[in-house]
Amino acid sequence: MKRIGKLYFRYGTMGSAKTAMLLTTAYNFEERGMAYRCFKPVVDTRDHRNVIRSRIGIERECSWIYLETNLYEEISGMRYSDGSHPDWILVDEAQFLSPEQVDQLAKVVDDFGINVVCYGLRTDFRTHLFEGSKRLLEVADSIDEVKSTCSCGRKTIVNARVNSSGEIITEGEVVEIGGNERYIAVCRNCWRNKRIEQSRKGQLPI
Repeated sequence: MKRIGKLYFRYGTMGSAKTAMLLTTAYNFEERGMAYRCFKPVVDTRDHRNVIRSRIGIERECSWIYLETNLYEEISGMRYSDGSHPDWILVDEAQFLSPEQVDQLAKVVDDFGINVVCYGLRTDFRTHLFEGSKRLLEVADSIDEVKSTCSCGRKTIVNARVNSSGEIITEGEVVEIGGNERYIAVCRNCWRNKRIEQSRKGQLPI
């Protein structure tokens, strides 16, 4: 009987513990003897080596995903001694996938019954959808939001990019890797109010 897999997309703002969830899931798979593999787009080079690392300090080795990587070919070639494929594929920073790579993951799910779980951001610092996230929202079987709370108590929605003075930046390259020194997760209301405040000071156009 053919296995039936699912394509999952679990998204949240920066600091919402998405990566910690992935690593905890991987640990649980190991404890149960379940076959899995971890992947991450090479665009995230903060660690300078092929690891997925959480802000809380835990990490796990992964395979790089390059711009030219065909994930269908990569995963379909992963076989164990008994000829089976991994049961699960875990992908971190899935917003950096290309739409074509998301479709390749969907094909992996449909053809091999492998479950694929993608973790990532939904939108960039301008509040626009990342290409990989957009495609996942369009084709994923299951979509879950990993929620976190703004300092005001509302749910975080915006991954705001800030400068060294803590002022919000609304222009620049879409992809700019950074941590707490470059990004803060805030609710839409705080993001808007901060921009209005900066505009009144002549720091930022609304």
